[in-house]
Amino acid sequence: TSPSRSAADSGPVLVRHEGHTKRERGACGWRDRLISHEDCSLSPAAWVHAVDIDGAKLHYHKRSTELYYVLEGSGSVILGDARIPDISEDDYFEAAQP
Repeated sequence: TSPSRSAADSGPVLVRHEGHTKRERGACGWRDRLISHEDCSLSPAAWVHAVDIDGAKLHYHKRSTELYYVLEGSGSVILGDARIPDISEDDYFEAAQP
């Protein structure tokens, strides 16, 4: 077995809270950029945004996959040609690139 690594051995640990980071309007609503392009020097595995979905516009991403975990609320999602009704709290879905 390989030895376990401590947090000190694995690089920086980012702790950020919604409301304490840059907030901006995006295609899906308002988002708090918890880990984003300004953190590239830290080599994060992924960007993380907390999004208040409001007035989302249909769009797609050429080079990314979005993972969603619904904290509260409900609605429906369109992924490609499929409409997924009844998305609600504790649901997870993935929007892969076309």
